[in-house]
Amino acid sequence: MRIWVDISNSPQVPFFRPLISLLEERGHDVRVTTREYAQTVELLRLHGVAHEAVGPRHGGARATGKARAMARRLRALRRYARGRAFDLALSHASHELPLVARSLRIPSSYAFDYEFATAQHRLGCRAATRVVVPDAIPQDRLDRLGARSSKVRRYPGLKEEYVLRGFTADAGVLASLRLDRNRVLVVVRTPPDVSLYHRHGSPLFADVLERLGREPAVQVVALPRTAEQRAAIRSRDLPSLVVPEQAIDAQSLVAFADLVVSAGGTMNREAVALGVPVYTTFAERLGAVDESLVRDGRLRVLRSAAELELAKRARTIEPTTRDPAVLLDLMLSALDR
Repeated sequence: MRIWVDISNSPQVPFFRPLISLLEERGHDVRVTTREYAQTVELLRLHGVAHEAVGPRHGGARATGKARAMARRLRALRRYARGRAFDLALSHASHELPLVARSLRIPSSYAFDYEFATAQHRLGCRAATRVVVPDAIPQDRLDRLGARSSKVRRYPGLKEEYVLRGFTADAGVLASLRLDRNRVLVVVRTPPDVSLYHRHGSPLFADVLERLGREPAVQVVALPRTAEQRAAIRSRDLPSLVVPEQAIDAQSLVAFADLVVSAGGTMNREAVALGVPVYTTFAERLGAVDESLVRDGRLRVLRSAAELELAKRARTIEPTTRDPAVLLDLMLSALDR
């Protein structure tokens, strides 16, 4: 089969990397499209995923800019796909792909694990042939997005548990950043400032940087999403702060960390799967997956920078992993119409 995958944001790269490998092992021809946004293209290059950038860059934080960029990208994706005879289209939270696929009568699967990005999911869920989500998300929340139960397929656990199957952390990432392994290593991920679902700014993240960045027993690696965030963090001139110049092997970095503090979702759940203590500073409503992790004590909600417990981890925990073939087969179920 000829299979089209659209990867429009950085967290989608680790999600699709093992699935693309499985598809190619099964003899399928996989083509990947992407866009210039955050570290998406850098990560695709880092992991050796062949790709083609299609359409404009991200439309920015304003709804009007997003709408214009989406209209242009829809046209570009349609031009790209027309005549290529794709049998199936796959995406994770890239809502533009199912819209184009439906217009070209290509079956599509649309996956996501945070249900309150309603603007994009209402488009993606309605257009897709199949919607693939964690079993933690209640059906009534999916109904509001247009994902009726007959098109929904569910997987147990976290998507990160499937992505991490066979993962071995590479200590080279520590050497590349010149980190001192005797100090407490904290990995910090910035808020998704340009996302519509992250509307309410909070001083908490800045407070976290100030506290960690001035602790002599700590090394904090801050992973910004945009060039603007990178420049703003560096301007603070914090002595314990390291800001990578480009995209890095973040999964390995998290695996060696003593603590993770993230305003996003994927890195939080990677830390959970890897057994690393993790706080969330996410300022919006938590999705069902993170709600369940908080209830189980596997994810902590940070209210104040003073709450951070800074200590070396006593031991390494074996990651919780699952078979990515299970996840892939759910995505391929769009062909069973």
